[in-house]
Amino acid sequence: MTDGLFDGLVHGTADGTARSDLPPLVSPGPVLSTVEAQRYSRHLLIPEVGSVGQRRLANAKVLVLGAGGLGSPALLYLAAAGVGTIGIVDFDVVETSNLQRQIIHTDGDVGRPKAESAARAVAAVNPLVRTVLHQVQLSSANALDIFSGYDVVLDGTDNFATRYLVNDACVLLGKPYVWGSIFRFEGQVSVFWAGRGPQYRDVYPVPPPAGSVPSCAEGGVLGVLCATVGSVMATEAVKLICGIGRSLLGRMLVYNALDMTFRTVRLRPDPSAPAVTGLIDYDEFCGARPAPEQSVADATISPRELETLRAERDDLLLVDVREPPEHDLVAIPGDVLIPKGRILSGEALDELPHDRLIVLYCKSGARSAECVRALHAAGYGDALHLGGGVMAWAQDIAPMLPRY
Repeated sequence: MTDGLFDGLVHGTADGTARSDLPPLVSPGPVLSTVEAQRYSRHLLIPEVGSVGQRRLANAKVLVLGAGGLGSPALLYLAAAGVGTIGIVDFDVVETSNLQRQIIHTDGDVGRPKAESAARAVAAVNPLVRTVLHQVQLSSANALDIFSGYDVVLDGTDNFATRYLVNDACVLLGKPYVWGSIFRFEGQVSVFWAGRGPQYRDVYPVPPPAGSVPSCAEGGVLGVLCATVGSVMATEAVKLICGIGRSLLGRMLVYNALDMTFRTVRLRPDPSAPAVTGLIDYDEFCGARPAPEQSVADATISPRELETLRAERDDLLLVDVREPPEHDLVAIPGDVLIPKGRILSGEALDELPHDRLIVLYCKSGARSAECVRALHAAGYGDALHLGGGVMAWAQDIAPMLPRY
């Protein structure tokens, strides 16, 4: 058997192409070797893929943003499919709480950089794949440079600022953007590609108010949901690369795992949407960075300062602003639970005395900072919040407590 034996044997059509609503994104690479033909033989048997499609995959460069819940299945299946170059953007480290859904990591990876852990897993799945690590926080300063080296971008991140940044960078570069989102039992997937169909801003022209949409860290997510949504994202990337099938461009797939239902929603470009002409400050755009007058630096205390206050002040009222399931996981003794939504809506203000020192806390400090600003505006000028939240308190004061 010689190298390239399978090349040209199976094609989607007589001229070696596969029918699609979009042309192939990537040109075919070199003739397949015997090793490649054996590894990808099940692809070669599919008329819509064949050796030409497999050569496109081998020649493709796919960038995956986030080696987390959605990135895990996407990375593993893109590697198994034979995508030639896979870029991984992630600057986080593996935590024990990730392992419930981020299947690309193992217990032995806890504490290691996610990008490096994911790259090892990709190499174990398919040593023919080249991985490129971008262990940086994606920003307006680096997004265009990073994206320019790839054919398609898969976004598995979980915050609105990054999603708008990814969209705008892809619009400016003319690249397709495969987007996925998950929360509890629900997932959504779509393909955005300005000039060929809708972009993310056509569907979400403005971000929701900061803090109004809970993250998975706040509300939870069913681990196996990630497998479904991340695999759909990888499927869309493969279809775009090979130019086969009907993509999710112009449609959004909505999946409910609890009801086991799938439905699609049609999407259209908004002709009145402002043109994307450059990258902006996305934290500010999404309200994630408070204005200077909203700064709570002077109202932030450390875990050890909290312990000192608890010992010295009989009038201290410690308030957990997380949700009940989070409080059940780990909490600071002696607190009361008043979820953030009740404070921001004003509903809980009658429960907060003006003659006691109020200290708020959450998981990491973001939600409590938001709530302490609201309390200051409502006349609780002495209110404080715990920087780093209960995780910092557990690390500095009670290291035996669980992390989540």
